Amino acid sequence: MKAIFVTIFPELIETFFSVGVINKAYKESILEFETINPIKFLEKNERLDDSPFGGGPGMLIRSEPIEKAIEESKKLTSKNTKVINLSPQGKKLTQKRAQELSLEKELIFICGRYEGIDQRLIDSLVDEEISIGDYVVTGGELPALVVFETIVRNIKNVLGDINSIKEESFSEEYIEYPQYTRPEKNNLGRVPEVLLSGDHEKIKSWRKKQSLGKTFLNRRDIFPEELDLKDFVLLEEFFSDLGYESDRIANLLKGIKRK
Repeated sequence: MKAIFVTIFPELIETFFSVGVINKAYKESILEFETINPIKFLEKNERLDDSPFGGGPGMLIRSEPIEKAIEESKKLTSKNTKVINLSPQGKKLTQKRAQELSLEKELIFICGRYEGIDQRLIDSLVDEEISIGDYVVTGGELPALVVFETIVRNIKNVLGDINSIKEESFSEEYIEYPQYTRPEKNNLGRVPEVLLSGDHEKIKSWRKKQSLGKTFLNRRDIFPEELDLKDFVLLEEFFSDLGYESDRIANLLKGIKRK
């Protein structure tokens, strides 16, 4: 995949591609990137930003330099390359959307600054706006890199082990189960016995139970309204293991339908 980042801070992007699995994939030509600084399209004494019509705090990036940066980006890719703007007003990033975008061969990311970008550019040249959460950061570079990494982890050979993708949080709708490594016992506690049993079916069942329970407790917003009977029983066991009384469990789970 090739990504082009329209940014006034190209060094942030370059640093990202210089470390870890992203750097390895870059060196192996699995990933490519370019940065285009919209400042270079400004005429002498011309500003990148200006105050918003109608008043209000902060400054907006003018559309013209970003438009020219997108035009140059499409000379390096194709005319149909998807343009993504990082914005709190965008649709929230999900694992499913990241998997869909991983099928693209090229992407262009607009990394805004200040209070945002002139809406006319967004309406005319941006294909999709993405948010990484309900909060505000200083610029679009870090959100763009978060989105990009989430996407490329789904591309073959970017990660060493394809099973890592399949078992990660949200890949199957649920938060990932807890994981442990050696030693089996230390001053912080013991590894759950089931993980030492060698019984793969019991381990698989325990992991699913933990995923269900932790998702129910921590991310009710993504928890399904309906469960297979087998999964419902595992969820009951999760709370039973925590010491919940049966009446309390029944009341807690009363809204979940069983298939």
